Amino acid sequence: MAEPVVRIPDAKVALSTASVYPESTATAFEIAARLGYDGVEVMVWTDPVSQDMEALRRLSDYHQIPILAVHAPCLLITQRVWSTDPWVKLQRAQAAAEKLGASTVVVHPPFRWQRQYARDFVEGIWRMANETDVRFAVENMYPWRYRDREMLAYAPDWDVTKEDYRHFTIDLSHSATARTDAMEMVDRMGDRLGHVHLADGRGSAKDEHLVPGRGNQPCAELLERLALSGFDGHVVIEVNTRRAMSSAEREADLAEALAFTRLHLASAVKAQRLP
Repeated sequence: MAEPVVRIPDAKVALSTASVYPESTATAFEIAARLGYDGVEVMVWTDPVSQDMEALRRLSDYHQIPILAVHAPCLLITQRVWSTDPWVKLQRAQAAAEKLGASTVVVHPPFRWQRQYARDFVEGIWRMANETDVRFAVENMYPWRYRDREMLAYAPDWDVTKEDYRHFTIDLSHSATARTDAMEMVDRMGDRLGHVHLADGRGSAKDEHLVPGRGNQPCAELLERLALSGFDGHVVIEVNTRRAMSSAEREADLAEALAFTRLHLASAVKAQRLP
């Protein structure tokens, strides 16, 4: 039999549980399974289920959908989740990933006011990465802006490519907010790019997390490059659906995001193989 012209690359497409907010972590598993996502990334935050490893395991087993990544509680609203000590948070995220079979822990660089944590962060992430098979993929962030003022809220830097990390997460909504060239950042990450948060943005001071294709970020270009480069990480849909007027509208947005991602992962392979 002739080999098919189009082959979907091996990269798995996951749904971030943050993408269904204000609905629950449990709802994210249900939607991901119904729409045909390959797995989920658990955002550990104020939803008690997101913090409960046994509850997450039961959801994964019930819906037959794997947990591919754990996002450590790094947000302002999660300052007290799992501990007030940021290293304890990362240790618990690592333990959760190992217990749940996830390959990646996503972590933000420290806030600038977390001075000791920021001072030790690069060395500490390397130390933790050397103790486990789980990837610690440090995510690009952005300057905070208000009117004509800009505040550097992250340390050592919001541009994580300025530091030596074993693995990176690229987030295209964050690159839009930072008003930086996402593909140049991907070039700097090179083969250390281990994880992708796929979302779009228009360069607003607000972190928009639009459905891919609704902003000005190179979402399609990035996916096509990943397909051709043999990317072995995960592509995670992390979009904002808070303005959805109903659960059906939210689900339609997440179906559109999945279709966009699979289309552009596959189209690059097709284009390469056509005569």
